[in-house]
Amino acid sequence: MTRPKIIGLTGSIGMGKSTVAVMFAEAGIPVFDADAEVRAMQGPGGELVSAIEEAFPGSTGPEGVDRDRLGHQVFADKAALARLEAIVHPAVAAKRAAFLEANQDKRAVVFDIPLLFERGGHESVDTVVVVSAPEAVQRARVLARPGMTPQKFEHIFGLQLHDTHKRERADHVIDTSLSLEETREQVEALIATI
Repeated sequence: MTRPKIIGLTGSIGMGKSTVAVMFAEAGIPVFDADAEVRAMQGPGGELVSAIEEAFPGSTGPEGVDRDRLGHQVFADKAALARLEAIVHPAVAAKRAAFLEANQDKRAVVFDIPLLFERGGHESVDTVVVVSAPEAVQRARVLARPGMTPQKFEHIFGLQLHDTHKRERADHVIDTSLSLEETREQVEALIATI
């Protein structure tokens, strides 16, 4: 049995990856959004809430995982972050496998994975698309988000492979510093070549 071509979509925070993922979906390419799956599994009644509460007491409530409280427990502690990833990553992998099974008849699918290179996911896709913009554009976009501070941005920025290295390792790069229409044209051209 053949399977769809797997497009790995990645990009650092604030690069416009979510916008590009929507463009792929609007063009008829099914998109697996790893972040959305994590949010659902950590939300109210989510399947990971009890395991996360057990590992990190006080990190959940009626709305599921309290990301701020959990963040205080894991972000400065590599061992704690590794424990959290050991809970979350296998669950995401299972969801991704189910998505792929459900879309076996498609010509292509997109795996939208923010830390594709950082977690070795690039080895399990057929082609890698990196969404990129100049660092000044990235910084402005991220700092415009509610609740974002320069310190939070620097912390997240430090956890991610630098954009330069992502672009070097990419099969394709989508420049999102252009207009939305120009970005969409890049996505459509890429779909035509893939």
